[in-house]
Amino acid sequence: MTYLIILITVLVSVAAFNNGHLFDQLLLNPYRVLKKNQWYRLLSHAFVHANFLHLLVNMVVLFSFGRYVESIFYQLKAAGTISFVQPHFLILYLGAAIVATSTTIVKHRDEPYYKSVGASGAVSAIVFFSIFFNPLEKLYLMAVIPIPGIVFAIAYLLYTTYMARKGAGNINHDAHLIGALFGFVYPILINPKLFLFFLKQLGIG
Repeated sequence: MTYLIILITVLVSVAAFNNGHLFDQLLLNPYRVLKKNQWYRLLSHAFVHANFLHLLVNMVVLFSFGRYVESIFYQLKAAGTISFVQPHFLILYLGAAIVATSTTIVKHRDEPYYKSVGASGAVSAIVFFSIFFNPLEKLYLMAVIPIPGIVFAIAYLLYTTYMARKGAGNINHDAHLIGALFGFVYPILINPKLFLFFLKQLGIG
C-alpha cells in the first residue's frame, strides 16, 4: 500500500508541475471548499506538491515509515485486534490528510487566495503512528543525530504548535500538528487498550 500511494502521489504531483490548471483544481483552498462545496480538495491536496523537493521529502519519509506501519498492522491482524490491513492503512493515511485540514479550513475560510498543498499531514500521521508502537526507537534528526522517537515527537509537537500560532511562512504547520496527533490517536481508536501497550514500551505500565 505504501508503494501504491507513493506511485499515485508522484504521478499526480509531476503531472501538476506541468499543468497549472490541474494544480489549481487539486490544491486546498478553504474558500472554495466552503463557498463552492469543493470538498474533494480536503483529500486531493495531499497528492500535489509545491515543487520536486517538497515531493521528495514527503515521499522519502513515507517510504521510510510506511512499510514499518504496514508491518505493525499485520501484527495487529495476527493478534486479532484488526481484521484487515489495507483498509486501516488507508484510513490512517487518507483520514489524516482530511482531518489535518480542519483548522486550516476554519482559519482561512474567508481568504480566496490562500493555497495549501502536500501530503505532510498524512505523512506526519504515519510517523507518529510508528512512534506510538516503538517510542524509544531512535530517529535521526537532520539524518545524523539519533534521538528517541518519543523525544522527537514531543519536540515536533512543541515546534509545530509554536509555528502554527505564529502563523509565519508558507508551511502549513497546522496540518503537520493535526496530522501527527491523528496518527498518535489512531491506535487508541482501534482499541483503547493499546494505550497500555504504549505505556509499557516506555516502561511505565
